[in-house]
Amino acid sequence: MHPVSVTPPSPGKVYLVGGGPGDPELLTLKAARLLAAADVVVYDNLVSAAVLAHARAGAARIYVGKKAGNHTLPQIDINQLLVTLAREGKCVVRLKGGDPYIFGRGGEEAQTLAREGVPFEVVPGVTAAAGAAAYAGIPLTHRDHAQSCFLVTGHLRDESANLDWPTLARPGQTLVIYMGLTSLPEISRNLIAHGMDPATPAACVRRATLPDQHVITSTVAELEARVRAAGIKPPALLIIGHVVSLHSVLGSITA
Repeated sequence: MHPVSVTPPSPGKVYLVGGGPGDPELLTLKAARLLAAADVVVYDNLVSAAVLAHARAGAARIYVGKKAGNHTLPQIDINQLLVTLAREGKCVVRLKGGDPYIFGRGGEEAQTLAREGVPFEVVPGVTAAAGAAAYAGIPLTHRDHAQSCFLVTGHLRDESANLDWPTLARPGQTLVIYMGLTSLPEISRNLIAHGMDPATPAACVRRATLPDQHVITSTVAELEARVRAAGIKPPALLIIGHVVSLHSVLGSITA
């Protein structure tokens, strides 16, 4: 068997890298290789310490994380930072939790890099929906429960959760909501108002794929009260649909 040739990372280039949902063993081989060679790692709040540990010892680490109401740098400044670092001849890894193009603002950053003529490459990662669901024992699709899956964000630019509620409330599908914990009362109320059965199983997953992962299951009507009683704080992922009922069987196996 011939060895696979590996092209070294290029200087003056930005790699938009998905770091996965937290467990460092879910990193792709390419992501690990780029981290081990980068001059600079620009990383987010949702990147676990175990994933960041794959960065080269001498690499500069720049934190640009965002939490609710507290942004280290505005997104426009992050975009410009990537341009500046690349133009300095650096090999830059822009490290994001999950996948860069799934609610990771990777698309906005890529647009800026393309407009400025900066070479870039996107390295997909295991998105939080897939990682959280798998580790919680919740199949996102299942022939008996869900024939489609919607990934939506509960946190929009105008701070609202103004979603297509009639579509999201339909039966026979799984709904995964990123950044929806703060808006959970509004989300539950709107889904039920637009026809979802209040008894539809629902789950909240925090610290997905990590040793201290916490899963709360309930119904769409009662999940907010359960989450509040448990003192769960963002970030967390919401999964709504009949597939959540499989957690009681499959969750014990994946725990």
